[in-house]
Amino acid sequence: MKKFYAINGSPRKDWNTAQLLDKALEGAKASSPDEKVMTERIDLYDLTYSGCRSCFACKRIGGSSYGKCAVRDDLYEVLEKVLNSDGIIIGSPIYYRNITGGLHSFLERLMFPYTVYSPHPSGIEMPKIPTAWIYTMNVREEDFKRITMRDTSNYGSVGVSATNRK
Repeated sequence: MKKFYAINGSPRKDWNTAQLLDKALEGAKASSPDEKVMTERIDLYDLTYSGCRSCFACKRIGGSSYGKCAVRDDLYEVLEKVLNSDGIIIGSPIYYRNITGGLHSFLERLMFPYTVYSPHPSGIEMPKIPTAWIYTMNVREEDFKRITMRDTSNYGSVGVSATNRK
């Protein structure tokens, strides 16, 4: 069975971002009519969690949390689901020229275990999870490109990619 998750970074569960994520999940289901597909939208603002605490438990080789966030809050199981999925769709409205704080905290926790502070890649390689991004805001496309993040490579450069997972 394939598993796809939509991560709703909007505090509004029924507005534009959530509606687009739901449609994308419908498309994921429809894309594999001969295969069982499980989809779920996860509304981050329904959860109680924080951003990365930089405790480094995820980086202690041989430790019980090596390679995964050690913080046991509402995000713990979500991170497990996402890292074992066949694809994720991440959605956020753009507030103050960037994604929401809740989504940023989620991304910190998702990717910090795979981040290294050296010019030579080492450590655990993040699974290659096909990922799509949905951004919503009330401006024209050319204004979006001018006033927001230049691209999502800051998030994708540590392993989240749009390539097929091996």
